[in-house]
Amino acid sequence: MLGRIGTLVAQLAEAAVSTVGVRVGTEEPCHTVEQTVNGLQIRRYAPRVAAETVVNDTEEGARNRGFRRLAGYIFGANHANSKIAMTAPVSQQRGQTIAMTAPVSQEAGPDGTWVIRFFMPAKWTLDTLPAPNDEAVKLVTVPAETFAVLRFTGDRGAGAVASRTDELLRLLGDTEFQKAGPPVAWFYDPPWTIPWLRRNEVAVPVTKR
Repeated sequence: MLGRIGTLVAQLAEAAVSTVGVRVGTEEPCHTVEQTVNGLQIRRYAPRVAAETVVNDTEEGARNRGFRRLAGYIFGANHANSKIAMTAPVSQQRGQTIAMTAPVSQEAGPDGTWVIRFFMPAKWTLDTLPAPNDEAVKLVTVPAETFAVLRFTGDRGAGAVASRTDELLRLLGDTEFQKAGPPVAWFYDPPWTIPWLRRNEVAVPVTKR
């Protein structure tokens, strides 16, 4: 009983501090910042494992439905009834422009599908992760990749993401890097975080010209 109470108190405390943008012990995919150019970070990401699901809905509707589906998996809806630590960011990308092992992101496809992903903590591999109970949740390996990244706060609705993506691509045009894949959007905070304290990012895979 005391253990369950302690867990509940810890969860409530974590939810409280996340309101102001504090991420307590939240792991992020391993990466290095290779340089900052024209207001963009050029990041190199190591290979990582993700749980992903495909959702046919509006951009924000798909994000919400996909989040709930993947949250179910990490909160115990798997063959081992195991809980898996939450990581950041949550990602979404167009279903028609991404292979099963493509970058993490949020983006809408021409058929209305979106790929939503949670990255798994580094200690897990495809061999050690428990299989999802929901057949709509898949475990995939995401290869190493280099991204140009633009960070922003505040609104993360469809219009805001589109505007920031346009800004990212415009800034990228004045650098030695060129687009090598579809843009993506990453979200690091829960919906209840104060908007101006949220960490949001748009990113695009790049290569040197």
